[in-house]
Amino acid sequence: MAKLAFLGLGVMGAPMAGHLQKAGHDVIVYNRTTSKAQNWVDEHGGAMAKTPFEAAKGADFVMSCVGNDDDLRSVCLGEKGAFKGMTSGAIFVDHTTVSAQVTSELYAAADAAQISFVDAPISGGQAGAENGVLSIMCGGDQGAFDRALPVMEVYSKICRRIGESGAGQKAKMCNQIAIAGLVQGLSEALHFAEKSGLDGHAVVEVISQGAAGSWQMANRYETMLDDKFDHGFAVDWMRKDLGICLDTADENGASLPVTALVDQFYKDVQKLGGGRWDTSSLIKRLRAAG
Repeated sequence: MAKLAFLGLGVMGAPMAGHLQKAGHDVIVYNRTTSKAQNWVDEHGGAMAKTPFEAAKGADFVMSCVGNDDDLRSVCLGEKGAFKGMTSGAIFVDHTTVSAQVTSELYAAADAAQISFVDAPISGGQAGAENGVLSIMCGGDQGAFDRALPVMEVYSKICRRIGESGAGQKAKMCNQIAIAGLVQGLSEALHFAEKSGLDGHAVVEVISQGAAGSWQMANRYETMLDDKFDHGFAVDWMRKDLGICLDTADENGASLPVTALVDQFYKDVQKLGGGRWDTSSLIKRLRAAG
């Protein structure tokens, strides 16, 4: 069993840290909102720290799941950041979806501090975190990945090293690009069914068994038909991720016309007041248009 620190106790991080504590690891948590850390300790045991530095001090592994590039820089490199508390040979595993640029920056800073940095963004949503069945795509040194793998396996159904530092984040970009197109297609199909006077549940029962079937269809069509959008990853966060995808595509020359279009559709959803709705809310935009 390892001594672990977990930084960031949002809808993903809190259950992930809980799985680690339940598995018998010695877990200390940090969250910017202290009350969330206290609530986690009250529920799961373990301990809490007031700063990333205190949480990381003496830890074998430090895991993070925070909001964006700036949040990650802060918990790693801030005045009371985790890197300053980590000892030589320790491993920092970042589960946040961030840019490949900040990953490269932190990998270099970690190397200078004689610690390892693994970028390990996650997919599977809140339900995947709660059930411990996340998909994790990793970048970084092989040795660091191999050492961190048994820890990550506690809350994943698949965890794979894609390549060197930054490869995990770029794989997560592929994930978000694929999801954007799928959700738009599903939204249009359900909207078309509604406009045609069809029973959406009956339609999905049939088409989900053929080539149209997807995770999004299986897990989101019912709530989409019921006009309920509080079941997962928020539109605001999806736009952050798609922005990263589009910026990276500008750098590497990839053509992402559908992704760029769907990003603008999500902007329309934000204008409808849906920034905190889940990503399946694209159908709200179609309904609003009549």
